[in-house]
Amino acid sequence: MNRPVRRALLRDPRLLARLGLWSVAETAPALVVGLAVAGAIDDGFAAGRPGTGLAWLAVLGTAWLVAAAGARQAVLAVAAIVEPFREDLLGHVVDSALTASAALGHRPDTAAVARMNLQVELARDALASVVTVVRSFVFTAVSVLLGLTALMPQVLVLVLPPFAAGLGLFLLSLPVLARRQREFLLADERTAESVTAVAGGLRDIAACAAEERVAAAVEDRVAGQAAAGRALARVTAVRTLSLAVGGLLPVLLILAGAPWLLAQGAGAGAVLGALAYVTQSLAPALGNLVQGLGVSAVRLHVSLRRITAPGPAGGHRPGAAEARSPAADGGIELRGVTFAYGPHAEPVIDRLDLTVPDGEHVAVAGPSGIGKSTLAALVAGVLRPDAGEVLVGGVPAHRVDPADRVLIPQEAYVFRGTLLENLTYLARGATREEVDGAVAALGLTALVERLGGCSAEISAGLLSPGERQLVALARAYLTSARLVVLDEATCHLDPVAESRVEEAFARRGGTLLVIAHRPASALRARRVLVMDGTRVRLGRHEELLASSPLYADLAGRWSPRHDSPQPAPPGHAA
Repeated sequence: MNRPVRRALLRDPRLLARLGLWSVAETAPALVVGLAVAGAIDDGFAAGRPGTGLAWLAVLGTAWLVAAAGARQAVLAVAAIVEPFREDLLGHVVDSALTASAALGHRPDTAAVARMNLQVELARDALASVVTVVRSFVFTAVSVLLGLTALMPQVLVLVLPPFAAGLGLFLLSLPVLARRQREFLLADERTAESVTAVAGGLRDIAACAAEERVAAAVEDRVAGQAAAGRALARVTAVRTLSLAVGGLLPVLLILAGAPWLLAQGAGAGAVLGALAYVTQSLAPALGNLVQGLGVSAVRLHVSLRRITAPGPAGGHRPGAAEARSPAADGGIELRGVTFAYGPHAEPVIDRLDLTVPDGEHVAVAGPSGIGKSTLAALVAGVLRPDAGEVLVGGVPAHRVDPADRVLIPQEAYVFRGTLLENLTYLARGATREEVDGAVAALGLTALVERLGGCSAEISAGLLSPGERQLVALARAYLTSARLVVLDEATCHLDPVAESRVEEAFARRGGTLLVIAHRPASALRARRVLVMDGTRVRLGRHEELLASSPLYADLAGRWSPRHDSPQPAPPGHAA
């Protein structure tokens, strides 16, 4: 991570020399302020020679004019150093994205590149700040020490020891300060990411009745950020102490030692000049150094770590705990699964054992709110059981490779782009013949014609809810996933379109789990899973009519003509 910084600083030694020369000019007031104050008072106004006093003040004014010109040129010199640094980082980000995309056969992750571009800008600004404060501190400290030596060497006894102690205390605390600052920044970003994710997924959270669980997760992030903030505040107290020791204690020592300095032959102007050196130059320089290294250096470290980290576009590479495993097939197995929304809530699913072989077509039926969507989320790995395990193809559901299973919820999502990009988002290698086959099989032909072809630009606002569902269903159809879970994914389609979709997925092969929106979904399935509270019953339609009172009650209120439930008699569950 330090290599890009060293390369930026050593790329052109002439830039460093130029920066050094203009830094000398910029810190000219730090060299002459004490001498000018002492000369104006002791040799000028106090001695009855106002001309001499004005001359010394003119020297100080000239030094400020030189400093203004030097500051401008120093900024340009710093920019000349950090801009190539920025270009190098941008090149690294783009190269990494293209290399990863070529290796994986995917399109470049433009979102990751955009995020890394922001990190590049932060790194550039942080490096500029670090270079500015470090070189300013060094040149200011040297100028002050030279000025104090020229003014009265005895003053160094009062200034140098506490200044060195304060600087040493800060440097000793810097590693801990940097670590705490980095932890706080990361905690703040994690909290922001969690809140953003929650804001964008409110609909899904409500649909899964996961409000308490999500709120607890966000609360943990907020608590973590608060703890990181308190830890940072404790270390920041050490930073404040170092500023007091290095910047304020010399002032107190000069004031307390004024009689001794006067006895050594110093005039009142010399004492005021020493105070001017400390208060106007040395203490501000130390404060800027503490602030710059304590904040900007940490931001530089964090940004470079993200940019140069392995993975696409310097992005995150999953660790062992996040590794995904390919499923052997699309079979589903639940072993003693229990799940509740909250530690004190009644279980939605309680000690459920269930086996759905690979290639099975199962419909899930039951009253609204009974836990059908919860079961779908558990099978898809979106939720994890409180007890027991959920296996897909012999692999824990939450660790199944996303390519092996797909979940389509009630509210389907499309993104701004072409229709073809939306359809092939999960199947980048799909041929045009495969896309056309999916369009025909799922009934998207009329939509494609209305839009003007698969190359037409679309967005969520241009499509009806049913059209969005068809696009999402075709996207899932084109994948190679052996397990497809449709969680009322056809609720915005008419019965004919729903029948076409479910029959297409049944012909497609693999395991199909359908959360039934209409009773016909149960009639089309090979077997039906009836959920009645925490109890379940799995069987064929005819078997369940005889063995499940709930299923018989539901079926008895179906209207074959309209394919929808009739109004429930008084006292019956809908």
